Amino acid sequence: MEAKAIARYVSMSAHKVRMVVDQIRGRSVNEAYAILNYSKKAAARPVSKTLRSAVANAQFKAQEEGKVLDVDQLRVREAFVDEGPSLKRWRAAAQGRAAPIRRRTSHITVVVDTKE
Repeated sequence: MEAKAIARYVSMSAHKVRMVVDQIRGRSVNEAYAILNYSKKAAARPVSKTLRSAVANAQFKAQEEGKVLDVDQLRVREAFVDEGPSLKRWRAAAQGRAAPIRRRTSHITVVVDTKE
């Protein structure tokens, strides 16, 4: 049973989110919840929401097929982060110049699967 969730346009750079996603890849869902719950990184919150959505999608998919899914049997099979579009802004700089500001976004993808 495989299920996927994607969080798009998360207003955080992909580099910061990848540090959190690398910690949960390949682990069981309960272990990933624990890691994200006690992480000090701000990126842990959107990653946790995406993981919960993927688990809910798996439960819904199993329910549609008439099966009962045990959450303890799920693991994070894939988790990756892609760069989203950057908002481009300008800030005043010395001597009448302008300095660019790029507000980066990212797309978080989490795939959960049963431990088979």
